[in-house]
Amino acid sequence: MARLSKSRKVALQMLYQADVNPEMDIHVVREMIDEQIKDEDIRDFCWVLYTGVMEWRNQLDAQIKGVAENWSLKRMAPTDRNILRIGAFELLRTDTPASVVIDESVELAKLFGTAQSFQFVNGILDKLNSNKES
Repeated sequence: MARLSKSRKVALQMLYQADVNPEMDIHVVREMIDEQIKDEDIRDFCWVLYTGVMEWRNQLDAQIKGVAENWSLKRMAPTDRNILRIGAFELLRTDTPASVVIDESVELAKLFGTAQSFQFVNGILDKLNSNKES
């Protein structure tokens, strides 16, 4: 799964862009992904993450809100919010093992977030995963 880390990084960047620029054309997103990722399998996985999060965003946000005690999505840093969306999408809509999803999300938070982001992301995704299993 480590080779797919690049997919997650690029998907996060594209989701961040879409979050701050909602009018961004999907064809531009596809071109930017194609420019950044040359390996077809990795590029395709990135596209699945991006389009999946965009398609399921309202449901993902509702599930994140349900476990994020005292946090609204608007109060979350855009980077953290989009890492959580990717993680939630993978947990709820793919067959990626939960441990891989959480580990990869924590690594993204360490790389792109604040000093506390990785703990926040870990806690939210762990709760989301626990709710999924029960």
